[in-house]
Amino acid sequence: MKDLFGKAILDFQTNNSPEDLITETTISEEDEMSVAYLFRSYDEMPKLEQKALQLAKGKVLDVGCGAGSHSLTLQNDRNLDVTSIDISANAIEACTLRGLQKAKVQDVMTLENEKFDTILLLMNGAGMCGRLKNIPNFLLKLKSLLNPEGQILLDSSDIIYMFDDDEDGGKWIPSNNEYYGEIVFNISYKGEKEKPFDWMFIDFNTLQNAAFANGLQCELIMEGVHYDYLAKLSI
Repeated sequence: MKDLFGKAILDFQTNNSPEDLITETTISEEDEMSVAYLFRSYDEMPKLEQKALQLAKGKVLDVGCGAGSHSLTLQNDRNLDVTSIDISANAIEACTLRGLQKAKVQDVMTLENEKFDTILLLMNGAGMCGRLKNIPNFLLKLKSLLNPEGQILLDSSDIIYMFDDDEDGGKWIPSNNEYYGEIVFNISYKGEKEKPFDWMFIDFNTLQNAAFANGLQCELIMEGVHYDYLAKLSI
C-alpha cells in the first residue's frame, strides 16, 4: 500500500498543499472526499459519533484512528486514557503532531497483552475486516482485548438502499458478492492510485448474529438519519 489516505492526512496537518481524496467503489461513482472532514471537532461530528464518545469510559482503544479526532476529544475533553492505533504511519505521525500521547502504528489483529474498557470502531470501523467471512476472527480478536465489563462501540450502515428493486419487490444484488455489504474501495490522491482494497458495511442484524455466534451481546444504541446505526457489543 502507498498509504495515500495517511499521506493526505499528514499533508493537511503539515499544510503541505493538501488536496481532496478521490474515492470510488464497486457500487458508487468517483467522488471527492475532503480531508478536512477527518479533522472535525466534537461539535462537527455526526450524532452517532458524539453518542459513542459520550459512552466511552475507562481505558480506550481507538482502532483505525485516522487523523485522531475522536481520540483527541476523549484525551483532552474527557481526560481518558486513550491508545490510538492505525496501520497508516503517516496518519499516526499526524496524530502525534496533533498532540495524541499514545498513538502508534499497529494492526489490531496483531495487538497482544493489553486489555481495554472501551474499543472504538468509528466511521464504519468494522468494515476493516473486509469480508463477512472474516468477521468471526475479527470479533474474537476484539473480545480478547476487552476487560470483562468492557464494551465495543461501532457504527456502520445498511447499504441495501443502494441496490435496485427487482420485479418481485426485493432487491437486485449482484451474485459475485457473498454478502451485499462487501465492496472494493479505490482511492486516488494527487494523481496517484492506491491498490484497491476490500471493505464492508454490515447491517445490524448480520452484526448481531455474528456477535451472538462469537459470545458477544449486541445492542442497538442509536439509529442515524440514513440507514446508519451505532451498536454496542459486550461479553
